Amino acid sequence: MDTIASLFSFITWPVSWVIVQFHKLYGAIFGPDTGWAWGLSIVSLVVLIRICLIPLFVKQIKSTRNMQALQPKMKAIQERYKSDKQRQSEEMMKLYKETGTNPLSSCLPILAQSPFFFALYHVLAGIANGKTIGVINQPLLESAQKAHIVGAPLAAKFMDSASKVEGLGATLTDVRVVTAIMIVLMSASQFFTQRQLMTKNVDLTVKTPFMQQQKMLMYVFPVMFAVMGINFPVGVLVYWLTTNVWTMGQQMYVINQNPTPGSKAQAHYLDRLVKSVSAHGEVRGKRRRAVVQAIVAKGPDRNDNERKFVTTLSKQGFAAQADGSVVKSDTAAAEAEGAAAPKRQQPKRQTKAQRQSGAAQQDDAAAKTSLSKDSSETSDAVEKKTEPQDAKPKQDAKPKQGKPTAGQARAKSGQRKGQQRPKHPSKK
Repeated sequence: MDTIASLFSFITWPVSWVIVQFHKLYGAIFGPDTGWAWGLSIVSLVVLIRICLIPLFVKQIKSTRNMQALQPKMKAIQERYKSDKQRQSEEMMKLYKETGTNPLSSCLPILAQSPFFFALYHVLAGIANGKTIGVINQPLLESAQKAHIVGAPLAAKFMDSASKVEGLGATLTDVRVVTAIMIVLMSASQFFTQRQLMTKNVDLTVKTPFMQQQKMLMYVFPVMFAVMGINFPVGVLVYWLTTNVWTMGQQMYVINQNPTPGSKAQAHYLDRLVKSVSAHGEVRGKRRRAVVQAIVAKGPDRNDNERKFVTTLSKQGFAAQADGSVVKSDTAAAEAEGAAAPKRQQPKRQTKAQRQSGAAQQDDAAAKTSLSKDSSETSDAVEKKTEPQDAKPKQDAKPKQGKPTAGQARAKSGQRKGQQRPKHPSKK
């Protein structure tokens, strides 16, 4: 680490100068030899650096979103030129050039602040070894060595020996407890920042290898910082913890105010925008009007969140305009209500057993219906043929009362087949 820090010694003087200027300010308030004066000087250095890096942070956001959008095309190129790595690289570079995407832009903030990080490490290492460095002269060196942050010297490390820590006016237990807590906080803030990016600000409709890589980094970075943190001085841990907290807050602001299209954060943002339009009857703010204008311009290419936003506005009687404003529209509300009318529900698909059971029940019902129909037809035929066809009754004889016998019923119904028996002579 000392060898790497020495490579950035050219920036040691400006870093030490900035720290000394902040120390003069905070030393007048808290005292020049206190940990508050030196600790807040390092925190202020971080804030100043991160403010200067805001343009790079904006480029990082744009680059990350462009990389997410290009993942399907990149995957298609890889599959198409699987056996030709050179052609694959050429097509990738052509795609980056056409879309104006730089894969290294996502690493720009970290790369840009690395020289300041190592320069600060070099300054604190000089303080720990009792060497003047940059604009830090002997009086400032002695003041910095006396400064303690919650009982831990500014230049002490977790892996320092007990004798070295005692030379800085502290105990080994205090140093290790303080550094361990700061390392845990540093790793936890890194993990939360990456997790917030993956769970809230990623387009969930696109599943790409890039998302898997980001998910892996969510676990790799905290472990890496935890391992490296045991070799960092307390002042460097203050620097890195501060920059992690800054990144986390900056990312929260971006997620809430400028979310990635198709993400959960966009759904929450558009819900808040609908509530604002309903309360005030207009789109307030230039940035919000730009969001509405972009949604209107997409037309049928809107994602689910944006379609829901337009529909919700229509239900409340508002119509989004091409310039990003909204107007009252009763027609839009009527159309939204018509579009929201419940559709006729399709019957649920039955299982094979249910279909067979239903078919069997229908067959049984049909058989019963056919049987009853045959019975009624038979009874009608019996009633129609109650009178004998081959002989007429005597005119002077009285009609026989009562029910016909079984033989007569069979003869009258015509159900008996073949030649009939001759009648008895007495009946001629």
